[in-house]
Amino acid sequence: MSVVSAKEMLIEARKGGYAVPAFNIHNLETIQVVSEAAAEMNSPLMIAATPSTLKYAGEDYLLAIVNVAAKRYNIPIAVHLDHAEDVPYIKTLIDMGYKSVMIDASHHPFEENIAIVREVVDYAHPRGVSVEAELGRLGGQEDDIIVDEKDSFYTDPKSAVEFVERTEIDSFAVAIGTAHGMYKSEPKLDFDRLKEISELVDIPLVLHGGSGIPDKDVQRTITHGIAKVNIATELKIPFAAAVRDHFLANPSANDPRKYLTPGKEAMKKVAIEKIMMVGSNGKA
Repeated sequence: MSVVSAKEMLIEARKGGYAVPAFNIHNLETIQVVSEAAAEMNSPLMIAATPSTLKYAGEDYLLAIVNVAAKRYNIPIAVHLDHAEDVPYIKTLIDMGYKSVMIDASHHPFEENIAIVREVVDYAHPRGVSVEAELGRLGGQEDDIIVDEKDSFYTDPKSAVEFVERTEIDSFAVAIGTAHGMYKSEPKLDFDRLKEISELVDIPLVLHGGSGIPDKDVQRTITHGIAKVNIATELKIPFAAAVRDHFLANPSANDPRKYLTPGKEAMKKVAIEKIMMVGSNGKA
């Protein structure tokens, strides 16, 4: 199987009452982990990378690795550009073969946000690429993008309808109280707002900031139209902790195959737990 567009994958998830996990990766090892976990659980998978990750690892390198994973496992895999703000860069990655992109113009005024998103949609759709966009802003940090809590705001349901209709996006990221990174206290999600948005907007909805939200709350969002859940920080923490523990136990270790393996094992356990949480197991 080859890398696929996320559009049909997410439509099926919303219809089926589950969500597709979008795991943020950084290198060969993390791609291997999430692909193996999804294959074992027979789950559709979105492999997501931010612009800074792609520039660190090499856009062509990562795409090649994901293409190998898609061929190896008999599950649908979409490769997703996450939280991109540079339209020319997005177009370059589309031309390279990325099948799913997020244009994040949420920090711009409403009309400007629509115009920027529309430019990406007009370029992506004729090339078979699905587009995600956001209205409202999440607090916290997503790689190089930092939003103070005072600058975050929730998605307005009525504005959401106009935004989706005018941009013709394929999936819609909503701000309902989640944040990037881990939470200092249990987040308070605005389920009523999400329910209203889901009743007004019929495309798949996306939950950013999925790390650290209680399973029951994530599952409740899925009943209100969330079809994609982004998970990044909760994968990185166990990976780093396991590698650190290996070095503490083996101070002279110098073989990446030896010290990265515990990290992969720890991350895979979490990836499987998240697949079970969003209910995508058995849905590939």
